[in-house]
Amino acid sequence: MVLLLGYFFVFRPVLQIKVRAQEVAASAKELKTAFTKNDIDLVKKQLDDLNKKYQDLEKESQAIYWAAFIPYVADYKNGVEAGDYIIKAAHEAVVAIAPYADLIGFKKGESSFLEKSSEDRLQTAVLTLDKVLTRIDVISDDIKNAQERINKIDPNRYPEQFGKTVVKSSIVNLKNQFAGLASLFVDAKPLLKNIPNIFGKDKEKTYLILFQNDKELRATGGFLTSYAVFKIKDGKLRVEKSADMYTLDQTISAHPVAPPEILTYHKNVSQFYIRDSNLSPDLVKSIELFNSLYAKSSEKVDYDGIITLDSKILVDMLTIYGDTEADGVRFSANKDKRCDCPQVLYTLFDLVDRPVNYVKENRKGILGDLMFALLNKALAFSPSKYYGTLMQTMYKNLQEKHMLLYFTDQQLQTSVEKINFAGRIRDFDGDYLHINNVNFAGAKSNLFISEVVDSKTKTGSQGVEREVSIQFRNPYPHSDCNLERGGLCLNAQLRNWMRVYVPKGSKLLKFEGSETQVKTYESLNKTVFEGFLKINPLGYAKVNIKYTLPSYISTSPYQLMVQKQPGVDALTLKVEADGKKLYDNLFDTDKILSAGQ
Repeated sequence: MVLLLGYFFVFRPVLQIKVRAQEVAASAKELKTAFTKNDIDLVKKQLDDLNKKYQDLEKESQAIYWAAFIPYVADYKNGVEAGDYIIKAAHEAVVAIAPYADLIGFKKGESSFLEKSSEDRLQTAVLTLDKVLTRIDVISDDIKNAQERINKIDPNRYPEQFGKTVVKSSIVNLKNQFAGLASLFVDAKPLLKNIPNIFGKDKEKTYLILFQNDKELRATGGFLTSYAVFKIKDGKLRVEKSADMYTLDQTISAHPVAPPEILTYHKNVSQFYIRDSNLSPDLVKSIELFNSLYAKSSEKVDYDGIITLDSKILVDMLTIYGDTEADGVRFSANKDKRCDCPQVLYTLFDLVDRPVNYVKENRKGILGDLMFALLNKALAFSPSKYYGTLMQTMYKNLQEKHMLLYFTDQQLQTSVEKINFAGRIRDFDGDYLHINNVNFAGAKSNLFISEVVDSKTKTGSQGVEREVSIQFRNPYPHSDCNLERGGLCLNAQLRNWMRVYVPKGSKLLKFEGSETQVKTYESLNKTVFEGFLKINPLGYAKVNIKYTLPSYISTSPYQLMVQKQPGVDALTLKVEADGKKLYDNLFDTDKILSAGQ
């Protein structure tokens, strides 16, 4: 009798579920293929097929829900219900974008969109965005409902592996990936709903673009090398000004004395310039410093927002759209053997930094001209050809902090902070680490330097002790830095001002590797350990820091947030807690790592 009941209530339903699950997996694979073809009609058809097969799976799954008192069955039930909400959200999104598919990169029959000018295309897209976003509340609610069910699934009750199948880490990765998606739709909802207004629907908006040279690394991503002012109204873009930051600094009649950080660590700089104003690793705090100087400029304009960009944005756009000309110069993303870097970077450095026997007018303004040449080129192509790739690339750059956003509107600013696109130093209940390096008069040496961060945590009877080591390596020879003979000084000795941000109340035990006296103080609700070191071409340097965490940091389970510095690219992060490896890979986005995972 028991075997008979087991067959009808367990074995047979599980077999049916397995069959339906395989059908769902096959349909989901077809849907993914449909997306790659950028055909909205095909996507809609395949999504309908997936929905039908998923409903069949749900129906079969109900046969085992009687056993939801068992944690594994409860997890399965929550997962199935979450999937249903995700499909509902996808359906709402397709319904919303279908009438305007061509504007955002999908094909939909014949379209007159390509017949419009670049300016008219952007205007058409902006004026229809509010219609596309009418369903954002419904989509957001579906995503939120899915997240609530996914959050109930506990990876810790599963083994690391079942046979050859990786189980536990796969569940953790899926939960983390979905948390990012949920944040985009839930936390960023005010930002998404205001996209038409951001692009000047009904009222003209003014934005500053600040170009940060990440090869001359500064606290928020790079040396402020040039800027642009643009206005946008109903999608019509107008560039007001594009110039180098030195030109902007010249519009200030009297510069104040440089802050102590610059007087201490910089080289031959005694006054405070806009180009050096991004001193804080927190973008909002650096913008406050920027504004304190910008307010004195005769070229000051009232702005609605600031967008910071570094060189990776240029390289990525050139990779997508191909070689592009600006001011009679051709730029490419192809590797240049002279620097083992993209041609666009070497060419810009050659134009801007190589000494010549004549005055270079607006020498860094070419960056703005190149960006707008790329923007016009992007608008000239069919959206279905490149827009999907462009949007994915820009979203990735926002995640990796190669692009940062700031808005004067507090609601918009709060929204970009919630999704971590605002370059803020974040609060966290567990352990915390942020390493911030500033290149003060070290040429463009960050182009050549690789960095490895090794973080170890040990819990003992006396509390939690941390050891963080940072290794710098420059395997390239010194550049010709003789300016009298016209040398292009890219790789030189890096003069590196370092700040290590840890939980407030941490106690420093030792700081090895600093060439100056180490300072300890509090800033941005963190304790900071500050030092200074130099890294030579063909050289190596290492910093080793030991400290104890304050008692309020919970270790049950131990969690560590590691925040990435904007602009940093080639960095490897290794994290270990009580002998357990938590991470060993490229460090490209902020991480929250847990010993309980």
